[in-house]
Order: sequence, then structure tokens, then C-alpha cells
Amino acid sequence: MNTIPTLYEWAGDIKTFETLFTKFYEKVLKDDLLGEVFKDMSPEHVKHVSNFVAEVFGGAQFYTIEDNGSHSKMVGKHIGKMLTEEKRQRWVQLLLQTADEVGLKSDPEFRSAFVGYIEWGTRLAVINSQLTENPMMNGEPMPKWGWGETGGPYMPNEN
Repeated sequence: MNTIPTLYEWAGDIKTFETLFTKFYEKVLKDDLLGEVFKDMSPEHVKHVSNFVAEVFGGAQFYTIEDNGSHSKMVGKHIGKMLTEEKRQRWVQLLLQTADEVGLKSDPEFRSAFVGYIEWGTRLAVINSQLTENPMMNGEPMPKWGWGETGGPYMPNEN
């Protein structure tokens, strides 16, 4: 029987994600549009993002356990940042450029799933950045991203 690997397994390992996001944030800090947004990021920022995406892609609970993180905590990092669509698009552009430069798997199926997650996540970040309070409860599960589905149309929490 042929077992389909997780996106994490297919990509490589935690070092794959650490390399990707280390190189990516080097670009971000030098970028005219994004540098100002990230100039005060914590020294652990790259590790947290690497761990978060690796866990979402099916890796171990790097973010949940090692960083004592949660989906709610990650959403909370974006509250009040007032991100724009222009900044979102630049973030995505730099990440995809970096993915190519570091040799992230480039087969159509993986890249489709990767880009799908990056589009989904960055659009949520922009939405949440316009808020003043975190809409997510602490107990909400971490997102899990696979090879294809998003689970239906976006439905913001109605309070």
C-alpha cells in the first residue's frame, strides 16, 4: 500500500522550514515595504514561524509544545497591525521567491498546497490585523493543511 506523505514529510524536515524562513526574513527586513513592519520582530520570530508552518503541514507539535504556542496566539500576533493587501502580496512574493532560491520542492502538487496555505494564511492575517481584539478562543485547534482542501467558504465568527 502506498502511503501519502504529509506536506511536512514531502518538504523535508524542520531544517527545511528553518532555512526557508531564515532566508525569507533576511529579505523582509531589507524590503522597502515590509522592513518597517518587521523591524522590531523578536529574535525568536523566525523559529516560531518555522515551527508553526511545519506543524500545520503535518510535522510534530513544534509550535504547540516547543514554543508554547497555539493558533489563537498566532492570530493574536496580527491583531491591530493594520496590514494592507499590498503588504500581503509582497510578503507572498518574497516567500515564493525564497522558496525557489532555497530549493523547496517545486512539483506542482506540493507547490499548489504550499501556495494555497500561504494565500489562506496571509489573507486571514490581513483580516485579523484590522481587529482590536483576538476573535479566536484559546482552545481552538491548530490548522492542519494537506494536499488540497480548505473546508468550505470563509465564515468569520459571528458574535
